[in-house]
Amino acid sequence: MEIISTQNQNAINQACQALSLGKIVIYPTETCYGIAVDATNPDAITQLLSYKGDRHRQVAVAVSDEEMAEKYVTLNDMAHNLYNQFLPGPITVISDSLHRLDSRLESATGTLGIRIPNYPFCLELIKKFGKPITATSANTSGKKEPYSLDDWQKYTTPNKQKMVSFFLDAGKLADRPTSTVVDTTLNDPQILRQGGLTIPSLSPSLISQQIESTFAIAQTILTKHLPLTRRFPLILALQGELGVGKTQFVKGVATTLGIDLTISSPTYTLMKEYSYHFSKYAGTLYHIDTWRLADPTELESTLHLKEILQPGNIIAIEWAGKAKNILKSYEQNVPILVINIKELDVNTRQITYSFSTPEWS
Repeated sequence: MEIISTQNQNAINQACQALSLGKIVIYPTETCYGIAVDATNPDAITQLLSYKGDRHRQVAVAVSDEEMAEKYVTLNDMAHNLYNQFLPGPITVISDSLHRLDSRLESATGTLGIRIPNYPFCLELIKKFGKPITATSANTSGKKEPYSLDDWQKYTTPNKQKMVSFFLDAGKLADRPTSTVVDTTLNDPQILRQGGLTIPSLSPSLISQQIESTFAIAQTILTKHLPLTRRFPLILALQGELGVGKTQFVKGVATTLGIDLTISSPTYTLMKEYSYHFSKYAGTLYHIDTWRLADPTELESTLHLKEILQPGNIIAIEWAGKAKNILKSYEQNVPILVINIKELDVNTRQITYSFSTPEWS
């Protein structure tokens, strides 16, 4: 590995040459040091994924401007708005991929994360290279994000260090959080990872004025996230007062899964199971009600939550707030949709939701 100061006039040219040859380059950004390969080169992507060591975590790509981004993703109005307001900057914007890059860079739902870093050297590198580069932090799986060369060397094994061709050294970077990740692909944007940039008014809110509408909202939300079940289990954490429509939401989920059995609240049985199999998806819908649990830990000791958290399984938990701490302990490994249902009047419900996924943790 060669260490080159970013002050070196040949640094960018040498980095571009290495990227063109499919090699790995570490470079500075406005957050931490990132790791770059040519995002259009499948062999280079293979090297990157081997270095990172965790296939379930997603890899964003960095572009020089919105025009370059539109070669690889579809930007809707919300995405355009975020680009105009916050980019360049420490934000990763998730959009529907045009599938022109290696599919391993995409999420399970076919989306792609785009960065435009607010760091002059980085932008100059991308412009000179003329193609997107990967924009994931330079740490290996489970290790600390590096803010200096010493940082990186301390937490990276010698074998991993040998995989890197160039380290573009800009000295000690300011210790800032990683980028905020925002998904713009489902009606309203969702923050998948909160970084240093706080974006106001990103709270998806949907209005249901009849049971059929609640069904439709449940179907829309589940359909969007169902591809995750090919890699992970999926938890639906339902919150809301008695009679607000949590079970009705689960009925919409069941309908989406092709389950034609009667779905009723498991208040007294605590958990009900419904197998499903359609198209390329198969698993079990577990419908859990924690209302009668004397102790939230019974979710694990009695209902065996850990054992049923298998890819393909969907776990819908009513009164999920009661098990908040337990669910929090799983969010690094399991996608969790927190769904809040609030009664506005006798016929109208407001449904808000937030989402966390290990793909972007």
